[in-house]
Amino acid sequence: MENENRIISPQPQDDDVVLDRVIRPQRLADLVNQDRVRENLTILIEAAKQRSEALDHVLLYGPPGLGKTTLAHITAKEMDVPIRITSGPAIERAGDLAAILSNLREKEVLFIDEVHRLGRAVEEILYPAMEDFALDFVIGKGPSARSIRLKLPRFTVVGATTRLALLTAPLRARFGAIFRVDFYDQEAMEAIVRRGAWVLKVEIDDAGAAEIARRGRGTPRVGLRLLRRVRDYAQVRADGHITEQVARDALELLDVDARGLDDLDRRVLHTIIEKFDGGPVGLDTVAAAVSEEPDTIMDVVEPYLLQLGFLDRTPRGRVATARAYEHLDVPYSRPEQPALL
Repeated sequence: MENENRIISPQPQDDDVVLDRVIRPQRLADLVNQDRVRENLTILIEAAKQRSEALDHVLLYGPPGLGKTTLAHITAKEMDVPIRITSGPAIERAGDLAAILSNLREKEVLFIDEVHRLGRAVEEILYPAMEDFALDFVIGKGPSARSIRLKLPRFTVVGATTRLALLTAPLRARFGAIFRVDFYDQEAMEAIVRRGAWVLKVEIDDAGAAEIARRGRGTPRVGLRLLRRVRDYAQVRADGHITEQVARDALELLDVDARGLDDLDRRVLHTIIEKFDGGPVGLDTVAAAVSEEPDTIMDVVEPYLLQLGFLDRTPRGRVATARAYEHLDVPYSRPEQPALL
């Protein structure tokens, strides 16, 4: 898919994973920007440790690339327990999850990424495991069938999702703490870029870091990916030193504009403005017009456009705002829309 090759894609690639692992904060005290999440998790963890209990189940949600996986690792490290990692799509059968759960130890953290993609049969196994710390099995068939309950050690599920609305109500209700991970502000992004440059052994001045951070879409993974591409440009054309001008030239060559929008972002906005008179227009129609999957538009493109105020979601569909017209240098002259009945 095109999303996998986009320079601003928040989906991890192999080199992203290596760099993220080195830069990733190891403790809650090292976490930047996510103040409310950090404070709440600190209280939850400290209380659990004082009572010598397993941490309550935690659900983290928000756009991709903002550190949900990092928070899961930090949680396990703060609790001084191991962490087991899996994902919703990887658990295809109920037996797969049962095998994972039966091998957990006391207070251990089970991190389930993309938890909203668990199958219904798998969720049925997870419900009693999270609530009663037990696995229910049915042995035999027909009149001779009987149910057996296997007790589990008290463990912690940390779930991560980009689509909270797709989580079933029974599963969502079994998480004792639910936190939203937000986009990072400019100061936090600059700190992450400078740390990344130090890890990569790249010379960068404050203005260069600020320029990369400004176009990083408030997403650490995107900011670090841009840093690596600017490093390549600086190595070939600027003696390896990243200044504001070098960063600007490199990012313009990559087609990432001053607000962090790339070609797909701008095509989405141009499509809504030029083909559909600024909207409202449905998501599927927009996706078809730009030859992209609706999920990519919803999960990758729209969150940042909404944050910038370039896009509105209305009952009738997506609408480009006056800010979008201004950014694209298009005259703002949308026709009046009839009122909803």
